[in-house]
Amino acid sequence: MTSTELIKTIEEFCMLNTSEENILKYNRYFKENVDMYGLTAPQIHGKVSELKKNKGLTFDIVLEAAGVLIERPKSEEVTFALLLVNGFGKQFTKPVFREIERWYSISITNWAHADTLGMLILPDFFKYNIININDFDSWLTSNYKFQRRSVPVALIKYLKMNKTINFTSVFEYVEPLLLDKDREVHQGTGWFLREAWKIKNKETEMFLMKWKNEVPRLIIQYATEKMSKEEKMNYKRVSQL
Repeated sequence: MTSTELIKTIEEFCMLNTSEENILKYNRYFKENVDMYGLTAPQIHGKVSELKKNKGLTFDIVLEAAGVLIERPKSEEVTFALLLVNGFGKQFTKPVFREIERWYSISITNWAHADTLGMLILPDFFKYNIININDFDSWLTSNYKFQRRSVPVALIKYLKMNKTINFTSVFEYVEPLLLDKDREVHQGTGWFLREAWKIKNKETEMFLMKWKNEVPRLIIQYATEKMSKEEKMNYKRVSQL
């Protein structure tokens, strides 16, 4: 299989399964209008599984095809690119990380794609010791909100990979995102803090207490979601007279 054949196969599958009904249905989940074919998640994941069974499908072919699919306007073609790249973590390199970094300026423009990267793909760069947390430095101030969102989302698995990690230093690392202007970043940061609390609640609670009067309430809402009603009361904003 060549990258051209892979792209053609994906194109034909997407066109064959276009659904206007699903386009209307799925766009309700996004703040921005998403250009899509209307494929279901089972359709996409099923096709990806089928493609990956092809013994001629190499990471080089996938990466070459992904470079083309990422440029496409349709959401599902980008999704195919991401899901095909996922699973090749052992072959990831620093140049692959830089290539993925570039994708945010092209078509990573919704939470679904950003979280696919953050939850499935980016953690493998940590797993195989290709990057360290400081490789996300420029992402914290990126012009692209979904690139900023991907940092805390990727750090969720980073924390879970090594329980000896100094949580306080990781919390300090994400501090630039606490006062971010975009809701999507608030959601990702709150999600990260909620997962951190499940692992080390005391350290997370100290951090939340430090910032509770300054951060957007959505971060607190997400971060305290699994706490009891009484615990949540500790993070109410204190009025400044």
